[in-house]
Amino acid sequence: MAEQSRTGRGRTRLTATVTDLAVVQQRAFLIAVAQSKGAVLETQTSLNELALLTDTAGSEPVDEELVRRERFDAATLIGSGKVDELVSLTKAQDIDVVIFDNELSPAQQRNLQQRFECDVVDRVALILDIFAQHATSKEGMLQVELAQLRYRLPRLRGRGTEMSRLGGGIGTRGPGETQLETDRRRILERISKLERELKHLARSRDTRTKARRKSRLPVVSLVGYTNAGKSTLFNHLTDAGVLVEDRLFATLDSTIRRLDLPTGVPILMSDTVGFVRNLPHQLVEAFRSTLEEVNQADLLLHIIDGADLNPDRQIAAVRSVLGEIGASDIPEQLIINKTDIADPVAINRLLQLHPEAVATSAVTGDGVAELGTAVTARLAETTDELELTVPYDRGDMVAMIHEIGHVLTTDHTEAGTKLTAQIPSTEAHRFAEFVNDAANP
Repeated sequence: MAEQSRTGRGRTRLTATVTDLAVVQQRAFLIAVAQSKGAVLETQTSLNELALLTDTAGSEPVDEELVRRERFDAATLIGSGKVDELVSLTKAQDIDVVIFDNELSPAQQRNLQQRFECDVVDRVALILDIFAQHATSKEGMLQVELAQLRYRLPRLRGRGTEMSRLGGGIGTRGPGETQLETDRRRILERISKLERELKHLARSRDTRTKARRKSRLPVVSLVGYTNAGKSTLFNHLTDAGVLVEDRLFATLDSTIRRLDLPTGVPILMSDTVGFVRNLPHQLVEAFRSTLEEVNQADLLLHIIDGADLNPDRQIAAVRSVLGEIGASDIPEQLIINKTDIADPVAINRLLQLHPEAVATSAVTGDGVAELGTAVTARLAETTDELELTVPYDRGDMVAMIHEIGHVLTTDHTEAGTKLTAQIPSTEAHRFAEFVNDAANP
């Protein structure tokens, strides 16, 4: 049974194990720095998102401060005078954790923790913490632990025996806490072990990917900003039952389902982890094997939150991550989601900017039929529709056409089996000798 104890501020905490730990919700103070007048609006938008991330992590965003500063202070980011002002404010509000939207250097984090006399973390640590809570598969948990260790490694100095403490707040939770001793060598050994395990799991993933590619079914991947409605749309299309919550990063692990398009053409559809602006590089590297599935797609369905105040920022953030993982050249179909709650004027503006996009509501199903038609059309751009006549003694070629393409019609004639089939453009040359020249000039 968990032992009941008291925190320094008089709050009750139940202490059990690293994986069985219940704490009272932390009170968080949020800080963001704008380096120019023109950046104030963008910084405020990012600060609002930081509040959502904080709530997702399980802490309560009590107050926030947008600091205007032309240059970052090397010691404290925001300057000593501003720190003194905010220390008084945070102590008056009984703050447990101060969260910076800007990335902090190890030295800045140590200096700020000494001044605030409470936990100080940055946006990177916050997102890592959220991933630590939401990872459920073995591969996902290993990837998060690896990212956390890489983030914490340069921050070992000065923490002493704190490295072995039990943690329940932002920046202290998640897999890997028991390995974080003060000995850098042990952490490096743990990182090496995680990398080996992930390589082994990546080989298993490659085997499954090759099996799917052997089926020659087109692969369509859902990508988009976190909380844009990808999982809701995925469930609507495939009845997959993927977890859906109105929170950032509700799902991390990829899910793949077979789906028949309106024309009857079967495809494989995958749901992937949501992206976010300034996604920590440690996570991109750690989740690279998972994100590699995006690289295997024939088409990307880029989901946009039509109800967001700045959807253009979301589009840029997603495309930035796609470029980082080498998926920027894959054909993309934009989907403007949440038409049931978005401002129609905003939806029309997006459609004017992106006329090829499809407006949908994953909740009500509006626009889903049009989406199916659009996906069919985009995939058709990567296939050739051929009419072929295959001699009866070449049954192996008929079987191959069924395996790698989609057969629309079949007829048995004196000359052989006559088929109309959609064949991937990259594979069409294999059947050139059977093509009916009159039908395929």
